[in-house]
Amino acid sequence: MIKKLSASIALVLSCTVGFVPFTEAAELQSARLSGKQLVLNTDEHKVVLSAIGDGAVSVHYQVDGMKQLPSFALAENAEYSIGELVKTQKGYQYKLDDLNVVIQKSPFKLSYFHGGKEILSEEEGFVSKESSEKHHMRGFRFELSKDEKLIGGGQRVLGMDRRGQRMPLYNKASYGYTTHAEQMYYGLPAVMSNKKYALVFDNSANGWMDLGKTESDIMQFEAVGGRTAYIVAAGESYQELIENLTAATGRQPLPPRWALGNFASRFGYKTQQQTEDTVNAFIEQDIPLDAVVLDLFWFGKEMKGTMGNLAWEKDSFPTPEKMIADFKKKGVNTILITEPFILSTSNRWVEANNADALAKGLDGKVKTFDFYFGNTGLVDVFSNKGQDWFWSKYQPLLNQGVAGWWGDLGEPEVHPSDTLHTIDAMNGAPQATADEIHNVYGHQWAKNLFEKLNQAQPNQRPMIMMRSGFVGSQRYGMIPWTGDVSRSWGGLKPQVELGLQMGLLGLGYTHSDLGGFAGGEKFDAELYTRWLQYGAFQPVYRPHAQDNIAPEPVFHDEKTKDIVRKFIKLRYALLPYNYTLAYENSMTGMPLMRPMMFANDTSKAFDNASSYFWGDAFLVTPVVDPNVKSVDIDLPNGVWIDFFDESVYQGGKSIKLATRKDTLPVLVKAGSFVPMVEPVQSTKDYSTRVLNLHYYHDESVSHSTGQMFEDDGVNPNSITTQEYELGKFEAKFSKDKLKITLKRELNKSKNWLKARVARINIHNVSKAPKRVLYNGIEGVFRFKKDRKTLTLLSTWEDESQVDIIW
Repeated sequence: MIKKLSASIALVLSCTVGFVPFTEAAELQSARLSGKQLVLNTDEHKVVLSAIGDGAVSVHYQVDGMKQLPSFALAENAEYSIGELVKTQKGYQYKLDDLNVVIQKSPFKLSYFHGGKEILSEEEGFVSKESSEKHHMRGFRFELSKDEKLIGGGQRVLGMDRRGQRMPLYNKASYGYTTHAEQMYYGLPAVMSNKKYALVFDNSANGWMDLGKTESDIMQFEAVGGRTAYIVAAGESYQELIENLTAATGRQPLPPRWALGNFASRFGYKTQQQTEDTVNAFIEQDIPLDAVVLDLFWFGKEMKGTMGNLAWEKDSFPTPEKMIADFKKKGVNTILITEPFILSTSNRWVEANNADALAKGLDGKVKTFDFYFGNTGLVDVFSNKGQDWFWSKYQPLLNQGVAGWWGDLGEPEVHPSDTLHTIDAMNGAPQATADEIHNVYGHQWAKNLFEKLNQAQPNQRPMIMMRSGFVGSQRYGMIPWTGDVSRSWGGLKPQVELGLQMGLLGLGYTHSDLGGFAGGEKFDAELYTRWLQYGAFQPVYRPHAQDNIAPEPVFHDEKTKDIVRKFIKLRYALLPYNYTLAYENSMTGMPLMRPMMFANDTSKAFDNASSYFWGDAFLVTPVVDPNVKSVDIDLPNGVWIDFFDESVYQGGKSIKLATRKDTLPVLVKAGSFVPMVEPVQSTKDYSTRVLNLHYYHDESVSHSTGQMFEDDGVNPNSITTQEYELGKFEAKFSKDKLKITLKRELNKSKNWLKARVARINIHNVSKAPKRVLYNGIEGVFRFKKDRKTLTLLSTWEDESQVDIIW
């Protein structure tokens, strides 16, 4: 079914490679500011520019008689600004702090400048073509410069630089993928250039993104319908660019802190007893755990024929409320899978039909079709009736204590092109075909769930995993994963590329099924261990797989278990650092996984998907091949310290780093602060009352700073109501003296924690100091010569200062 549908889409779109401009030479007739919009009228269309923040602008071409849909990419709470409109000899300039739009009068054309340099320009700009009676193709054409590199397209395995690719814009499952995939679960009609701009095609319809494949100097977006709009953002650096882009598309709200812990998950737990035994095994074997994920067997004994039941299968799960409550007491949260398909054989089929909750066909009747799980209809997540009915299935589960939600198959996996959706839940056209809104189905589903959960539990953060979405889905708390990856070395290899590609365009919590999901004939201990080691430095720690081989470490041999336990405990020890990355992502859009080009703005760094930064402190190089004795790492400038053995490396060159089976190649940049705690069994017991603060010293670093975010881990409004603490760290080194200052910005959290015990660990110290002063008083310290580490135990109440003199 999917192959036939994709083939039909490809047939329709293949004829559009030779796009023609909508008009041979449109001319600007007027330009005026209207509220916070700039309205441009040409002799062919109206163009509305909306400035957002300091460095982003939305551009909407409006043509009489051409059907439009709402913007899905733009955040509802985006802060619109008013630029300065200046008349020029050839037209106008529209000036923002970080972006200038040059408007050419004849022929009409928009170009974009940053710092006085052109970064992007329309070629023919808006293009439109009748490809058939049913399809009115529309899109945009932009110029590409000779050496320009482009990240973009979201989940694909094509290498970091996507220049020269022609990619389908149609979210589609890619079961068992490995080292090459042109089309996957979560595409993004967006690019980020090494010229420091981002471009989003704000269109939800099936289409193509051609990045210089057909014409080497042209970037072209095409779609069979949808909104004729795009978004441009710019910045001085990649970091500023991301901040300006996410000011337009939205930022991820803080997840519940437990979402950064370890998950037990498989396809799938078939009974309550099996689920309880698994959770208990983690606790008995001293492996931290914060969540258990139930796949489709929670509502049916069989894989086929039961999807859509959306209620507990009581023979298999006789007392689910008690199970959930017992798990909660142990610090384990329950997550349930749901899918948007309601099978005609399910217990809810008649109910869903009577509620008018399902999408229709062209005949006005419920659209039914066959796919792997059976004959089915599809919940219309765009209609008020569909939304209300779907939520009525979530509400009782929420009341039972379910804490997290897993939305699967939300591409949707099968979505016949003649399906009609009712768009009465938003301002726009009353109906849209599957072709017009396919790519935002998961996005709209996440939005509905996010908003309903916020209403139902206003004091608790939603936890929503979704397999598919659109640009901007992060603002609904969406946590995506990279789909049904092959359980093989080939499946592990592209995971850094996938995480970076998604994170740079806003989806900072993209992660993989640790250990791999699909296939595998026998347990590969080395592959499993390497994947779960890498997982300690990816956004979500969730081993998940088909259960012919257990994905949970508790069911494997002691050697494997010991190594994996160490890394899961490391994950928990790093919670203060990781939670601070979540705060930074929520405030600025900065991804948790960060590319090498953040440090070296070179072509080689742009292409690098072998290594990445975890926050600013860590440089991680996953081992993605068997029997590897060493890995090659291109070290950025600075000094780098091995996280596990304290070896020191000078940056600015390539090195070969020897590997060990029980560790991962992880380096820490000198000058970094890494706040840690002792690991706990679950985040229920998490506390920073005793803080292990690590500072990675080098005499070449004269000044550095760091921070630690802390709140209750639950309150969705903690940042806006200032119910949080921000710990500030600063180090200054001169000659033989290192001064470390600790400050607390308590905001409205003053009564939480009056003081901490701070165990300050200073790494890369070659000799014992002569004196250590803590707030001017002689302090007690311990120096480990073999580890080159100095440790000082102190109390951190408000502002504290440590002076170390050699």
